[in-house]
Amino acid sequence: MRKIVLTGGGTAGHVSPNLALIPRLLQAGYEVDYIGTEKGIEREMIARVPQVHYHAVKSGKLRRYFSWQNFTDPFRVLAGAVQSARLMGKLKPDVVFSKGGFVSVPVVFGAWLHRIPVVCHESDLTPGLANKLCRPFARKFATTFPECADALGAKAEMTGTPLRPELFQGSRARGLALLGFTGEKPVLLMMGGSLGAQSVNKVLREALPELLKRFDLCHICGKGNLEPALEGTQGYRQLEFADKELPDLLATADLVLSRAGSNALCEFQALGKPMLLVPYPKGASRGDQILNAQSLEKRGLCRVLLQEQLTRASLVAALERLWADREQLTAALRDAPPADGTKRVLEMIEEVQRKA
Repeated sequence: MRKIVLTGGGTAGHVSPNLALIPRLLQAGYEVDYIGTEKGIEREMIARVPQVHYHAVKSGKLRRYFSWQNFTDPFRVLAGAVQSARLMGKLKPDVVFSKGGFVSVPVVFGAWLHRIPVVCHESDLTPGLANKLCRPFARKFATTFPECADALGAKAEMTGTPLRPELFQGSRARGLALLGFTGEKPVLLMMGGSLGAQSVNKVLREALPELLKRFDLCHICGKGNLEPALEGTQGYRQLEFADKELPDLLATADLVLSRAGSNALCEFQALGKPMLLVPYPKGASRGDQILNAQSLEKRGLCRVLLQEQLTRASLVAALERLWADREQLTAALRDAPPADGTKRVLEMIEEVQRKA
């Protein structure tokens, strides 16, 4: 039986593509091991997959700002590299697939020491720091954006992002029943990522009187962000998060209002959902969401409203324009290169093994 090691962590976005690949890898006859951190979100998420063996290693966070931990974390990264190298010698995988995040650096380096081929994936338009560090040790890079493939050079190819097959199995009827909507009005779905989007939540709720005249609204607002005063508002349903019901909610949505995390963008694009993006602002991040959104906008696949321009009036106006442009956007999304990279990433994993 062939064996593969998956790695990636720090955020759910570094784990979800791995979760999309696991069923296909198991079907192809792979034994699957996962290397992550001791306390990271990846440990919790992978624990739900009983067929996968989880191994924890030490890892420091790769920060772009001053912190006293910047002086100690290099030693944790070094310890993690030693642990990972030992694990590679023990597990003897045929290939490693890395989704990025700070835990991936020692794992990829450990694989390189044992001459185990590595495929890396980068979701954002520009390579993250972890993937920049992994670049010399990887055989191939899969990317979500063409700009990122160009930046990474000959090793890289735009593939899209591995997406869970259940995303394409949603039912509009089940979604409407879950939300309590009749289907007579178009449905606007607002998503802000796993933690929600406080600034967008606030403005969206301020704009409800205008928006509910035209739309029914499903608002996934993030854990702890429910507004009790709005419970029972006709045409408005708020949820902290969505898991198994998300495919049905997406099938119900006629329009999407969202942040611009790359995994979510690939899901909306693959499902052909016209979207208005309010990217996470620079200064609060490295600016990757702004670049992600601008890339899709340049290709005619979305509309963008910067957070600095976000007001009650500008949000209502932007959503009205999005609704007016929905057919044009839907056609552009249909004609764009595939956003679901599952098939091509699996092919790349096979290819590096044949050349090993």
